[in-house]
Amino acid sequence: MRSICVMNQKGGVGKTTTSVNLAAGLAKLGRRVCLIDLDPQGHASLHMGVDAFGQTPTVYDVFSGKRSLADVKQLAVDNMWVVPSDLDLAATEVELVDAPGREMILRGAIERLCQQQPFDYIVMDCPPSLGVLTINALTAAKEVFIPLQPHFLALQGLSKLFETTALVKRRLNRDLVVSGIVLCLYETSTRLAADITDDLMRFLEHSDPKAPWKNARIFESRIRRNIKLAEAPSFGQSIFDYAAKSPGALDYGALVAEVVAGEVAIAPPITPVSDAA
Repeated sequence: MRSICVMNQKGGVGKTTTSVNLAAGLAKLGRRVCLIDLDPQGHASLHMGVDAFGQTPTVYDVFSGKRSLADVKQLAVDNMWVVPSDLDLAATEVELVDAPGREMILRGAIERLCQQQPFDYIVMDCPPSLGVLTINALTAAKEVFIPLQPHFLALQGLSKLFETTALVKRRLNRDLVVSGIVLCLYETSTRLAADITDDLMRFLEHSDPKAPWKNARIFESRIRRNIKLAEAPSFGQSIFDYAAKSPGALDYGALVAEVVAGEVAIAPPITPVSDAA
């Protein structure tokens, strides 16, 4: 199983869009995927048409110890389950401030879930912050994907993300690596995007060999600006169901293909499972 944390403390860089469409694209290839929405705004849940209002159990119930992930997950489309979130999750930062082992809650919950039901991928959509929810995701994951808008200020914030992953790797999760950077909202016609990409590549090449991001790749697939990607959440669908022939679907399809190609190096080949139960 590959567990992937999609994180960036800067908002508006395509984090949730990448989490949802990566998970949906993998599911369409027959992989069994669980998308865990860790953002109190619940945008990943809404994107897939999962209702987290009223008495619907959410990931907040998992952190509060009332329910398990198996109780909370909902089947959104074939092969893809969503663990929804809502605003109650924002209280977790305060409620867990003195809780022993608070950084390990999600890891334990995922381990128990996978004992009951096997998954090929766990994808975690993190909030735009570096608080206890993101630390839980980093502690539970083996890989980190960083969606990045190729702008100067976005690149400046990357150093803080890297520092956080190094800290978590040193203290909580020895297996953690930054395995990929996804360039989102990419404008092919601008020189700035190419310059930022070149700067990022040089930074990675000259990184400390022991750093968790040393072997990170910049995915070849560039996620271009596309209005269909912005429209899809209002219909509760991934880009593949909403506009399968759009540039957004083509770009995320290419990204999914790159991620799947990495399965050979990371784990034994996965046998697609058609049973959606």
